[in-house]
Amino acid sequence: MNRFSKSTVYQIYVKSFKDSNGDGIGDIKGITSSLGYLSKLGVDYLWLTPFFCSPLNDNGYDISDYYNVDPVFGTMSDVEELISEAEKLNIGIMFDMVFNHTSTSHEWFKRALAGEKEYMDYYIFRSPVNNSEPTNWVSKFGGSAWEYVPTLNKYYLHLFDVSQADLNWDNPKVREEMKKILRFWKGKGVKGFRFDVVNLISKPEKLENDFEGDGRRFYTDGPRVHEYIKELVNDSGIGDCITVGEMSSTSIDNCIKYSNPDEHELSMTFSFHHLKVDYKDGNKWELMKPDIQKLKSIFAQWQEKMQEGNGWNALFWCNHDQPRAVSRFGDDKKYRDRSAKMLATAIHMLRGTPYIFQGEEIGMTNAYFTDIAMYRDVESLNYYKILMENGKSKEEALKILSERSRDNGRTVMLWNDRKNAGFTEGTPWIDVNKNYKDINVENSLEDNNSICHYYKKLIALRKKYRIISDGRVKIKIDVPENVFAYERSIDSEKMIVFTNFSDKTEKLQTPIDLNGYELIISNTDASYNILTELEPYEALVYYKNK
Repeated sequence: MNRFSKSTVYQIYVKSFKDSNGDGIGDIKGITSSLGYLSKLGVDYLWLTPFFCSPLNDNGYDISDYYNVDPVFGTMSDVEELISEAEKLNIGIMFDMVFNHTSTSHEWFKRALAGEKEYMDYYIFRSPVNNSEPTNWVSKFGGSAWEYVPTLNKYYLHLFDVSQADLNWDNPKVREEMKKILRFWKGKGVKGFRFDVVNLISKPEKLENDFEGDGRRFYTDGPRVHEYIKELVNDSGIGDCITVGEMSSTSIDNCIKYSNPDEHELSMTFSFHHLKVDYKDGNKWELMKPDIQKLKSIFAQWQEKMQEGNGWNALFWCNHDQPRAVSRFGDDKKYRDRSAKMLATAIHMLRGTPYIFQGEEIGMTNAYFTDIAMYRDVESLNYYKILMENGKSKEEALKILSERSRDNGRTVMLWNDRKNAGFTEGTPWIDVNKNYKDINVENSLEDNNSICHYYKKLIALRKKYRIISDGRVKIKIDVPENVFAYERSIDSEKMIVFTNFSDKTEKLQTPIDLNGYELIISNTDASYNILTELEPYEALVYYKNK
């Protein structure tokens, strides 16, 4: 059993949530002003994307000072007020810690560039090999993962942007610095930490070329990663906090170790395999319909194997790096309401801790921008050029971006049907979704059948029924291709979940007898004693206690 099995986490992309001062950028005070809404929703934790001092080359995931707030987002007193006001509502604040790398604007890196050996050892510097890069590793943002510094005649490693230099976790001083940062923020009342790409922190002692791939097989879930995470969590005193690791290209076996309570590492892990089922030949920029059979297979594997190993999943569809789930796996026009509720049901009834990304609970859709000038994400702007260079027409390239761009998840929160959807009195940093007149928080709260009220019910059910938070899971295989169904069980309790990922009625091969079961939540008005078919995007959850 996981200590956070009854909890639900709400992710806030600070820049786009709520602007309090009219500069068009979301801020900490904006979040504090919205706590009443979040409390009514019933969430337990708020995960805030980074708001620390940063050049903002990678939207704050390039930190130059872990102890201070970037003035764009507010002040230290704003953060202290947010923590205090949230605590009054029994909501814990969860910070996003980027510990694999720092910004090259960080004081440590500046001192490294000045040739101070102590600080050069904070990073991964290597001498040239045959007058070239130390290895052929590729950055996750494209190009070489090494950058040459002529004054030092050395290269430094950056698995991400050139302005994000990887830290040397083999250096005990680096590990102590990370622990100090966690102690500082825990002392301020922070109740949780999300660790960005934390499974990349341990690099092999000997760095070698990768002639089979881009280098990730050498540093993903690296040689001492479990040792370092244990040390970080236990020595910093955050073992009683909710902790989640973002795991890049990881494996189930490693995620079991990261999240099994007996290992004393993390509370849970994020993995992303299920969000690649609509990548044609594994390429994000080649469109295809989601492969629901593959999606089901991935869920089955991760749910059942993590259960066997006593690991714990973070459950999610959306975040600041993903398009909107209702546009991606549902139907955001004819069946927006129903498919948004179906997707929520599919995730929230599984074994794990659910995460809601801002706007997901009101059924926000992709932005469907029509001009490249409307995009802000550096990845999207780069790939627009690449797509055109590879022979795509302007229309084709924009179509791909409209489905794949990270900006789809980063457009501003839609609060009401007034100016700028109530996000700001100024000019928003990114265009507001055109459908804000219909899709917004105010409308959702007034409608008892809204997606928002459905989410409130799901959150409440997890707290009410022990079977949801702590029951075992078994994926049902004998259902149609587009139907995802599973059973939960604990002691004498049993629950069956049915979700239809199709816009067509799906007939079951074998009728299912539901006599003796109680329907505890559904996104249609229907209730069945004998289930023979599922309506388009229908979701049904049945429960019984023998």
